[in-house]
Amino acid sequence: MQTFRLIPYPASDLPKIEITGQIERMENRLSIRYYVVTGKTGAILLPASSIPVRKHDLWRATCFEFFIAIQDQPCYWEFNMSPSGNWNVYAMDAYRQVNMREEVAFTQLPFEFKKTNDEVTLDITVDLNPIIQSETILEMGVTTIIQTNDGNESFWGLVHPGLQADFHLRNSFILEM
Repeated sequence: MQTFRLIPYPASDLPKIEITGQIERMENRLSIRYYVVTGKTGAILLPASSIPVRKHDLWRATCFEFFIAIQDQPCYWEFNMSPSGNWNVYAMDAYRQVNMREEVAFTQLPFEFKKTNDEVTLDITVDLNPIIQSETILEMGVTTIIQTNDGNESFWGLVHPGLQADFHLRNSFILEM
C-alpha cells in the first residue's frame, strides 16, 4: 500500500483543498482507496450524476484520473472517472495521444464517488489482467482536474515536471507498482 498527496500546478485562485489517497496492487488488481478531496469542497463544481456511460472529454470538468505504463515501454493507459459516474479508458502507444484509442478490454469501471459536506471520495478497484500481466512492473501517475463553481480549473498531480500542466509526461508517473 502506498499513500499519495497531489499537488496543484502553480496558479492563482487555487481552491483551498487537499487531495490524498492510497494505492495498492495485489494479484493484478489495482485499488485506489480513500482518494479524498478535503477542505472547501463546496467550491468544487461536480458534474451531475447520471446513468454511468463511457464518455469522451471528461477532463473538461472535475475529473479524477490515473495513468499506468509498463516500465521501459512507451505505451500507457489513461483512466478517467467523473463524479457523474461517467468514465473512459484510453490506450496510447506513446506520449500524448499517439494512436490514442478507447481501451476495449474494459466495458465498465467499478468505481464509487461519495460527497459529504466535508469531502469528496473515490474508491476504485480495477482488474488489470485484460491488459497487463501480473508480473509486469508498472509506473503510475495519479491526477485530478478540479473545476470550481466560479469557473476556475486547477490541475493536481504527484509532480509537475513540465513547463505547463501535462499529466502525460512519463517522468510524472512516479509510483512503481
